[in-house]
Amino acid sequence: MKLWEKKGSDINTQIEKFTVGRDPEFDMILAKYDVQGSMAHAKMLESVHMLSADEARSIQKELENIESDIKNGIFNIEPGVEDIHSQIELNLTRKIGDAGKKIHSGRSRNDQVALDIKLYLRAEILNIKSEVKDLFELLISHSHQYRNDLLPGYTHLQIAMPSSFGLWFGAYAESLIDDLEMLAAAYQVVNKNPLGSGAGYGSSLPLNRKMTTELLGFNSLHYNVVYAQMSRGKTEKLVSFGLASIAATLSRLAMDCCLYMNQNFGFISFPDELTTGSSIMPHKKNPDVFELIRARCNRMQSIPNELTLLMNNLPSGYHRDMQLTKEILFPSIEDLKSCISMTILMLTHIRIKKDILLDGKYKYLFSVEAVNELVNQGVSFREAYKTIGNQIQSGNFSYDQSKPLKHSHEGSLGNLNLTEIGAEMEKVLAKFL
Repeated sequence: MKLWEKKGSDINTQIEKFTVGRDPEFDMILAKYDVQGSMAHAKMLESVHMLSADEARSIQKELENIESDIKNGIFNIEPGVEDIHSQIELNLTRKIGDAGKKIHSGRSRNDQVALDIKLYLRAEILNIKSEVKDLFELLISHSHQYRNDLLPGYTHLQIAMPSSFGLWFGAYAESLIDDLEMLAAAYQVVNKNPLGSGAGYGSSLPLNRKMTTELLGFNSLHYNVVYAQMSRGKTEKLVSFGLASIAATLSRLAMDCCLYMNQNFGFISFPDELTTGSSIMPHKKNPDVFELIRARCNRMQSIPNELTLLMNNLPSGYHRDMQLTKEILFPSIEDLKSCISMTILMLTHIRIKKDILLDGKYKYLFSVEAVNELVNQGVSFREAYKTIGNQIQSGNFSYDQSKPLKHSHEGSLGNLNLTEIGAEMEKVLAKFL
């Protein structure tokens, strides 16, 4: 069954297979959202007297049955049925007769699939937001717990200045705030209703688009019907930028963990059951989870570019190119959720090495502390810098590494600003409401 099927319109099977592509796979993801859109559309059609009360009631009841079948995993797209929209309409017609055929009045597959994708992306953005919030809270908790455990800071991968695990965890917590800012901006674009725009040129039927907007819980609608279709692809790309931003943070954190687990660093470790071994070297504990998080998140950062190349130079209106946005974006959403979940699992069980900086090889890490001590005694910074630099050059530099550090603001033992960072996160989370 095809919604556009007419007598004598049989299509070559190779053409059909090529044009359908992977759509059945992604249509099953969209199935419940297609039902939600159809429920709202049916209520609207009843309100404008294009469905009788009895017809609307029977459609609503059967759509609820289909929704239940989808939830219970017993709904499928039958062989020969083109897509999810065709299957749902076919099921309706089988059960309730001609009333089921009326559900498509005032709709096109174009605005149907645009709506389904919007509903799906909205739900997934909220899921990702919640998972990022869980990771953020874990990082903030670790930042507080390990605030007094010192860690060498690096620039150019060279020993730089004293830091702390508190600052390290807190840095990634704050990074997630900016990532969610990107995702929140995408959410505002996603949360607009395209239903009623038809194939991109509206309908002469008396549709009430504001009603479906309210029924589906959208903040607003796409007012211009041509732009409603033009938003397809653009919406997906904006979401992908938000996902890529989170992925970049996870990838960098994963790289740090791979580095810090290395025996030459030895700053952190994990229980044996969270690492893997070697087939030949019995001593190995490999950070496979972090390596795969790094790889998957790096690949995710290519998605905005892939969508840009797919959509570039398309004129207004719908084009079949847009079908491919699903196979580019949808798997990356599942990948990102998996990476967030695994990051939480690993960091929940992280083990921190104590007293790292007491090792003599970190003595130059304290050169800035020595300079600052002279500055606090009234020596100009340039003279203090020269004095300590000459001591290092001549091999005469020494510093008591057991002395408590005196950072008073943003340093390793200073104020981590966890309250302020938490307040910033709450502001961002409010943008998803």
